[in-house]
Amino acid sequence: MATKRALNCGVSGQDGAYLARFLLSKGYEVYGTSRDAEISTFANLHALGIRDQVQTL
Repeated sequence: MATKRALNCGVSGQDGAYLARFLLSKGYEVYGTSRDAEISTFANLHALGIRDQVQTL
């Protein structure tokens, strides 16, 4: 069976972080983008404890 993958645009925001957590719970491999990805600390992902499970682009 193929791995399910999702691209989450706006992953550094509140809604994007919750969507990433939901997708991870469903077994998705999550990739995220953000317009400020070069300077973002991805604090929302850290707060949810999923920063190391989301690959940021």
